[in-house]
Amino acid sequence: MKTKTIILLAAMLSFQCTFAQFAKIVDKDGYVNLRKEADVKSEIVGKINSDEILYIFSPEDSKSWLNADYTNRNGKTLSGYIHSSRIKYIESYESVPAVSMNENKVVFNSKNITVIIESEPFNYAQNKKYFSITDHNGYKVEDKFKGQQIWGTDGTIPQTHYKLITVKTGGKTLQISPKEVENLFNINTESATCYFDSEHETLYINMVNSDGAGGYAVLFTIAKGVYKGKNLIMPF
Repeated sequence: MKTKTIILLAAMLSFQCTFAQFAKIVDKDGYVNLRKEADVKSEIVGKINSDEILYIFSPEDSKSWLNADYTNRNGKTLSGYIHSSRIKYIESYESVPAVSMNENKVVFNSKNITVIIESEPFNYAQNKKYFSITDHNGYKVEDKFKGQQIWGTDGTIPQTHYKLITVKTGGKTLQISPKEVENLFNINTESATCYFDSEHETLYINMVNSDGAGGYAVLFTIAKGVYKGKNLIMPF
């Protein structure tokens, strides 16, 4: 049964990576337009600055235009189309290989980069007081943890959460703050991948956690040994 589960997860990740993935804006003008339709004359729904992250879905209208979601600084997600010449896929950077991996821990190592990600069971009984319920059109949903949106549960009790994410790069050791990941649940350590942009000394940690309706993708960014933040999206 476990073997079948791993094969299914691998197939899901392969599909996800082929047709939908994180990307970075790369534009000499310093920004790019997100348009309502796949046309240069279409309405502009948002402007995205260079180096910002967005999520690319499969192209629909042509090979030149890509369907994308972008979350702005106000937390609002914008959907539209962006020209393929203005982005660089995160997975196109140098891959940092995994040297060990299981359902609770993964370790990446290459040259002077080491990344350790661990998950552990989540004690719901001890943390129940931190969950809050929101009324959605008459339906009560337990959808916040310590005031933040919950990721990965689809209304069910969380099974796992992050124990730690430690990054060693360029002689610096960084541990991502527990507060930064406290609302992210049902961790799939076996989905983790790491990529390094050597030109800008930037490390990206990409994961697809949970499954089904609760599935979400998260990208952590560390530049020159400093944690820069995360991007979250429901990719399915």
